[in-house]
Amino acid sequence: MSSDKQNLLQRDRLAAIQQLRERMVSATSMQAATGMPGTESAPTVVGEQYLVFSIENFEFAVKAGQVQGVERLGELTPVPNVAAWVKGVMNLRGSIISVVDLRQFLELGVSSPTARTRLLSLQENDMVISFIVDSVSEMLPIPDTAILNGNMRQATLPHWAAPYAAGCALLSNRVLVLLDVARLLFSEKMQRYEAIG
Repeated sequence: MSSDKQNLLQRDRLAAIQQLRERMVSATSMQAATGMPGTESAPTVVGEQYLVFSIENFEFAVKAGQVQGVERLGELTPVPNVAAWVKGVMNLRGSIISVVDLRQFLELGVSSPTARTRLLSLQENDMVISFIVDSVSEMLPIPDTAILNGNMRQATLPHWAAPYAAGCALLSNRVLVLLDVARLLFSEKMQRYEAIG
């Protein structure tokens, strides 16, 4: 990949992160300016930072420290004899990274790319994989008290996400599936990506 193309991709990535920050600041300012009840005295939410993204009609969250990058969907180099959910490889800052359609991996059908489709690169130890997701929306703190346990967790968690989930979090009226990046990246299914038959 040429250095010009790498610079453009880096600029797009930084612009996307900046837009997320501006949206969060703008939303906070708007609440304070309109005098919405409780906004001025609302306590600051303390919790680990998570990046929120969507697949189908579900919102997922991954720990910010495991996010390697968020990119626009671009050209991928196809790879022969791999599972249908492996869409190819890409060059991510000098490293060749596998690209997986997360929707298809979770057996929810094939993704139809839109203007909001993103490549979300996740890392655990030395393993980095880029996932095609429907959209990436925001970075937010999730306090431990918002994470569901026991029967409530089981009732809220979609069965197809359960093998790769660390749990669920309830924030206002939103339910977020907390993705366990290590479980996903090192799952038997992910490691056996060769085409069968």
